[in-house]
Amino acid sequence: MRIKEGIGDILQSVPLNGVILVFSHSFLQLNTIFISIIIEAVPFIIIGVFISAIIQMFVTDSLLARIVPKNRIGSVVFGTCMGSLFPACECGIVPITERLVKKKVPLHAAIAFMLAGPIINPVVLFATYIAFGSSWQMVFYRAGLAIAVSIAVGILVSYLFPENQLRDYVDKKIEKYHLHHDGAAASERISFIEKFKGTMDHAIDEFFSVGKYLVFGAFIAAAMQTYIKQSILLSFANTPFTAILVMMILAFIMSLCSEADAFVASSFRSTFPPGPLTAFLVFGAMVDIKNLIMMLSTFKKKFVAVLITLIFVCVFAGALLI
Repeated sequence: MRIKEGIGDILQSVPLNGVILVFSHSFLQLNTIFISIIIEAVPFIIIGVFISAIIQMFVTDSLLARIVPKNRIGSVVFGTCMGSLFPACECGIVPITERLVKKKVPLHAAIAFMLAGPIINPVVLFATYIAFGSSWQMVFYRAGLAIAVSIAVGILVSYLFPENQLRDYVDKKIEKYHLHHDGAAASERISFIEKFKGTMDHAIDEFFSVGKYLVFGAFIAAAMQTYIKQSILLSFANTPFTAILVMMILAFIMSLCSEADAFVASSFRSTFPPGPLTAFLVFGAMVDIKNLIMMLSTFKKKFVAVLITLIFVCVFAGALLI
């Protein structure tokens, strides 16, 4: 490989079957970041769509109706705690949330689950513990803020949005883009073998449906990481307010999986106090470019805009208190 220097950029020449292909350094960087995001996210997308398919085929509406608390706050707390049971990051949590809404889990409980799940599951918390030198401080900060934000946003969503209207929207979307079965009644009538086959069919169908949004989101995230320099953002982090804001923007742009973001956050320990670091770890796991695009494909745009605003305000306020 020969490296040539050109005006404004570094060009690399790559011989391929006698043809010289010339790529800019920035394009190669974008390509590397894009592929790394895809490789990092795909395993968790697969986990997410399989959990979604299992919920569709094996978990009946009547079962969920029995175990989900009827009152508003109880159901939000239940949804938040349920997030600790699923090893899904933000890349694969949206299909599970969509399926829970379809199964008539209250919207506010499903949203609390979606926000808390990528953060308070044991895999993510253990990764945070290791990344910060076997220290429990950041684990407690991250889990505590995530739980507080999930509960607060879930309760606010329950007051701001009519349950039936948004569920009808999700139902129509699933019927249009996914294989559709007759809910709980159908699941109870068919045999285990048929349920297993249905699970595989659902998982494959949902993987390709979600996958296109992952690819699109990963490309945008890679482009933003390539052309928006971190040093420029960090230069604005002169006060606690701007430091938190910069770290939240950085978390959104980098679009890291929640299993890996703690190792990146730990590299900023010498630059930022715990508040901005916690904001990075919580906001990025709740909202990044990949899952934003997936949310836009699942819920109404107005709902997503309000949801992102609520998350931003709650995370920002919580980080200021740390």
